[in-house]
Formats: sequence, C-alpha cells, structure tokens
Amino acid sequence: MAAENGGRAGYRDRVTERVVIVGAGMAGVQTAVELRGQGWRGDITLLGDEPHPPYDRPPLSKAVLLGAGDAPVDVRFDVDFGALGVDLRLGSRAQTLHAERRELDTDTGTVRYDHLVLATGAYATELPGTAGLPDVYPLRTLDDAATLRPVLAAGRDLVVVGAGWIGAEFATAARQAGCAVTVVEAADRPLAGVLPASVTAHMRHWYEEAGVDLRTGTAVAAVEPGAVVLADGSRLVAAAVVVGIGARPSTGWLGGSAVALDATGAVLADDRLRATADEVFAVGDCASFPSGRYGERLLVHHWDNAVQGPRTAAANLLGGDEPYDPVPYFWSEQFGRFVQYAGHHVAADTMLLRGDPASPSWAAVWLRDGLLVAVLAVGRPRDMAQARKLLPRTVAVDPALVADPAVPLKSAVR
Repeated sequence: MAAENGGRAGYRDRVTERVVIVGAGMAGVQTAVELRGQGWRGDITLLGDEPHPPYDRPPLSKAVLLGAGDAPVDVRFDVDFGALGVDLRLGSRAQTLHAERRELDTDTGTVRYDHLVLATGAYATELPGTAGLPDVYPLRTLDDAATLRPVLAAGRDLVVVGAGWIGAEFATAARQAGCAVTVVEAADRPLAGVLPASVTAHMRHWYEEAGVDLRTGTAVAAVEPGAVVLADGSRLVAAAVVVGIGARPSTGWLGGSAVALDATGAVLADDRLRATADEVFAVGDCASFPSGRYGERLLVHHWDNAVQGPRTAAANLLGGDEPYDPVPYFWSEQFGRFVQYAGHHVAADTMLLRGDPASPSWAAVWLRDGLLVAVLAVGRPRDMAQARKLLPRTVAVDPALVADPAVPLKSAVR
C-alpha cells in the first residue's frame, strides 16, 4: 500500500506534465473533474469538437425539444473550467494520433501530451441512403435537438425510424407537442435486441395508448420528399424523419494508430481502462472493457458509465491499480412511464416477472445459476433502489420470493 500511495503522490507532483482529454461530453468533463479531485497538479487540456460549452445529453430528448418560448434550455455542465485549471478548447476535432511521439493532430493544430484520455463518445448511426437529404434528422447533439425543436413546435407529421430507447423518447416528446407520429421498426417488436419478446410484447401497447402508429417487421425502403416508403410497399406521410437506430463509437480517427479497436469500432480497453498505447486511457461510449462480473466484454452507451468510468481512469492514470467492473445502469422516460434497468443479462438467464407487464408497475428479474444479475423496473423505483445495492454483491436469491411482487427484493436474498 505504501508503494502504491507513493506512486500516486509522485504523479501528483509532476506539475510539468500534461493530460489531454479528447471529448468534452460527460465522460471527458468528469475525467477532468476527477483528476483534479484526486490530486493531479499538472496541466489538463480538454478538447471538444462542438462549438458549445460542454453540456448534458439526457435533457436533449425532452427539455430542449419541448422548452417553452424562444429562450434556449440551459443544459451546460455546472463546472467552472477556469477555476478548475482546465484549458478548454472548443471546436477542436481530433484527426490523427501519433502515440509513438505522444502527439495529437487536430484541425486547429498539433497537441502534445504526456497522458491521453479518449472520451470521444459515439455518433448517431445514419439511415442508409439518406445522406444529405432534407428533413431527415438524427438526435444526438445539442444542434440536433435545436434543429428539431421548431419541427415539433409546428406540429408536423413525423416518422421515427427505430423503436429503441431514443426512438420511444422522441416519439413521447413529439406526441406531447401535438405531432402525428409513426414509428417504424425493422424488427418484429420494440427493443428486440435488448429485451425478450415476453417483455416487449406489452410495450407495444404503450405506443397505442400514446396515439403513436407503430409499424414493426418492415424496414425503410426509401425516403422521398414528404414521404417514407417501407419495404412492404406502405407509403407514410412524413414532413420530417427522425432516425434513432443506434450509435457507433467516434473512433474512426484512430485508425492506423497504436490504439486497437474491437469489432464494434470501440477502443479496446483493459479492465483498468487502459488502451493498447502507452499512457492512453479510454472512457465512456467510445470504449469497451472486459467484465469479470459478467464474463464478457461490454460496450455501455449510457450516462452512468460516463460518470463511473472517469473515477477509475483518473485513479489509474495517477498510478493506481483499480479494476473497472461496474453494474451497468440506465433509465428512460417514455409514454408516461419511468423505465430503469440495472445489470446485464443474456438469453440463457432465467427471467422472473414481478407483477403484470400489462399493469402500470412491474419488474423483470434475471437470475444466473440462482444469482441476481439484472433487473428491469417499470414504475417500481423501490425494486430498482434495492437492486442497485444487491447487484454489486452478486447475491443468491429465492426464485419464489423474487416472483412475488409483494415481497421486497432485498427480502428474497438467501
């Protein structure tokens, strides 16, 4: 322990060294905050490719879209970068990494680093064949939300492509704004790649109750002026098309560098969030990491991962040796429901229901060899609060008690 503390103290004393953080989203900002909080005394340079001051993304799908009046909704992080001693450079896009000489080329010049943290996030997946088409929008950035806000205010007929989390959240906001909304999903049900059919079958009714026309099992064949043509021949009126079919790590600029990428394009980080190049770390949406807890490599595109990862990356950059093996967590507000998920499950895990999925409040619980591994809670915040305490402990539970919604989840522990 003394050697480790000495190593960390040594890093704190290197006041002439510079940490460069690429990406000014939640993961990048939190890394800067954590470095200072954990004792880094050297320079910190934070590069953001957008012109806006760093901001929080969750409010984009609701608060920014539905903000009243002409005044912009303030989603900026409450961080005084000057007081923190962080050199914030906006509108600076990374282009090439030269890890062998610890330099980074950007569109505004070359930046030297002693330690590098990659926090470039992810970009919205484009609907094939729609590049450059008017009235086709993603929803990932502040500019995206600002562009879509007057579209919703005009109450136009909208088509949303993708019935995942972001598609459902945008459809919710669009209905609140009075728009007619059709959601198109190539799979046979919402959230097909995330949750089992026994769960998502009931979510179809959420769309119906909200007055959203949900079309599943058919892909988009073409987008034309004022219309979307589906593979089954259907033609949908669409004054605007919003695409929510996923996101990909923003790592293309790392191609050919010493930083290895996995099959998804994410930075291949180890369990200390170190990349394959010397003194390079990676956090947030752009990085995958091996989970000992779940026995596989995870790529987590959620806010909580962008908060937790920087704590570990900062500690290890400062000379620590801390593993990163979190219990993933996220939430979604859609169609009047608060949906939360914690953990990670696979198809082979045993699923138990707590309550009726057709009711306003229920939960699904996944067990692996009798151990609690994941919980989905809809309108059951107490279940989720207890699950988030139990899941890190990898506890064994009584299936009969878990399946009884009247029994507190913590009381099902063996």
